[in-house]
Amino acid sequence: MPILTVVAIYFILWWTVLFMVLPLGYRSQRDEGEVTLGTVESAPAKFRGGRVILLTTVISAAIYLAYHFASVYFGFGIGSIPNIMPSFK
Repeated sequence: MPILTVVAIYFILWWTVLFMVLPLGYRSQRDEGEVTLGTVESAPAKFRGGRVILLTTVISAAIYLAYHFASVYFGFGIGSIPNIMPSFK
């Protein structure tokens, strides 16, 4: 598989996983009871950016490795996914 394809798949996967990881452990300022002046109550009380990036990278790498293992050793690929739309002939 060309390196650009690997990077593109991982990039898309990483951004998708990022939006799944962001709400994990989220506590708003309203939940903590300490709203900072000039911010909305729903703003995060403590944003842990490093934790989010690390967790996203680890999960994305695990998913990509599973995909790569399945495609290289078992021959599964994007073409193996069944068609959702019926074919009209």
